[in-house]
Amino acid sequence: MRTDSSPGTLPAREHLPAGNAGTPVLDVVIPVYNEEKDLQPCVLRLHEHLERTFPYAFRITIADNASTDTTPQVAARLAAEVPEVTSVRLEQKGRGRALRTVWSASRAPVLAYMDVDLSTDLNALLPLVAPLISGHSDLAIGSRLAHSSRVVRGPKRELISRAYNLILRGSLQARFSDAQCGFKAIRRDVAEVLLPLVEDTGWFFDTEMLVLAERAGLRIHEVPVDWVDDPDSTVHIVRTATEDLKGVWRVGRALATGSLPLDRVARPFGDDPRDREIQDVPKGLARQLVGFCVVGGLSTLFYLLLYSVFRQFSGSQIANALALLVSAVVNTAANRRLTFGVRGRGGAVRHQAQGLVVFGIGLALTSGSLAALNAAGAGPAHSTELAVLIAANLAATVLRFLLFRAWVFPDHGEAGAAEPVGETVCAIPAQPGPYAPLPQRPAPRTPTTTTTTTQIRAGEAADGTWRDATMRLQPARSHDTDPGDPR
Repeated sequence: MRTDSSPGTLPAREHLPAGNAGTPVLDVVIPVYNEEKDLQPCVLRLHEHLERTFPYAFRITIADNASTDTTPQVAARLAAEVPEVTSVRLEQKGRGRALRTVWSASRAPVLAYMDVDLSTDLNALLPLVAPLISGHSDLAIGSRLAHSSRVVRGPKRELISRAYNLILRGSLQARFSDAQCGFKAIRRDVAEVLLPLVEDTGWFFDTEMLVLAERAGLRIHEVPVDWVDDPDSTVHIVRTATEDLKGVWRVGRALATGSLPLDRVARPFGDDPRDREIQDVPKGLARQLVGFCVVGGLSTLFYLLLYSVFRQFSGSQIANALALLVSAVVNTAANRRLTFGVRGRGGAVRHQAQGLVVFGIGLALTSGSLAALNAAGAGPAHSTELAVLIAANLAATVLRFLLFRAWVFPDHGEAGAAEPVGETVCAIPAQPGPYAPLPQRPAPRTPTTTTTTTQIRAGEAADGTWRDATMRLQPARSHDTDPGDPR
């Protein structure tokens, strides 16, 4: 996983104002591979729907993934005959590669994609992109698994889809309901920051993008859709499932080790009420208290277990000191990661050293309690010792939380402000000023005979620019060449 990132400030989400000229508001990408039969009716149907229902200027981009049939010719003909259609040719396969290539080049403020079979009812397209235009959300997805969705498909695909989303929930703690529905949209300013973190170039691209967006605190809007399965789909289910499971393992490992700089993406968009300075309301206090209590409860059980073990071969003071020392190291590490959201190894030694100081205070409280108990009566029962230690630990826990918040982790009032890993950080593209007014859809134009097909090699333009003057291609990432990609 890439770990390079750099600090930056992104513009707040805001409703894109309406206007009369400029770049198309919506760019809908249709990634295709050997779809000579379905491409033309799909594009014409989508164009007719957008022209009839979408109030702003739009563009449809056909992203041809190295097709070997007549798909490039069909795409070129559509681009020549329909003004709002453009065509892009990539010399390598991969749906994720196609989406990243076109989305990275497009200047439309809202980017979307849909499958060429149009399994999803197009009436969901405007509800999909409306929250992104209004500034309410960062990404939007169609969901076939929402309660109000109406889906027609066979039991095999239904089982695979639900099983896959259960795996995501169990392994990556995903909260979105449908990762693989081919009906998604994203704001361009969000895409510019998020896409460099996404490694997959195939079918797992969607899932990886959504998981990283959710972990970074971005808002994902879900739209229930009407969806009818395409019986002629060319997707290789077993191969795709295998690649997806490999992707789940890779992303899960990266999240567990903290190698992704998600702190550079976390909530940079919009006016988040959690970021406001409100008098007498400490930021992040409620969440930190819950996390600290959970960690504290587990640490107390661990401490009592260790004390009972050490007490078998040592006195109460030695057993208490050893148990408290071991549990304090574990407690500091757990609170660092779970309660205060510090990821990576930066500052870990300093935090443990400060945690040991807090441990010393806790040791003084518990040891003093044991000394007072022994002074009050000779040979107190083991259960009495445990009761006194529990009371003393409760007092030490309150003090530990206050010291952790005010001294050990003072800069992490809102969990998630992680320290960068390593010396290199991920560059956030420079952001333009506020969006220009949204252009209204122009009046119908007479079709021209100029073909707007653009040849792309593995994510970069052959001549370095798009022929479409409203789009410019960004350099491809070095690992966007995967000759072994089966799709």
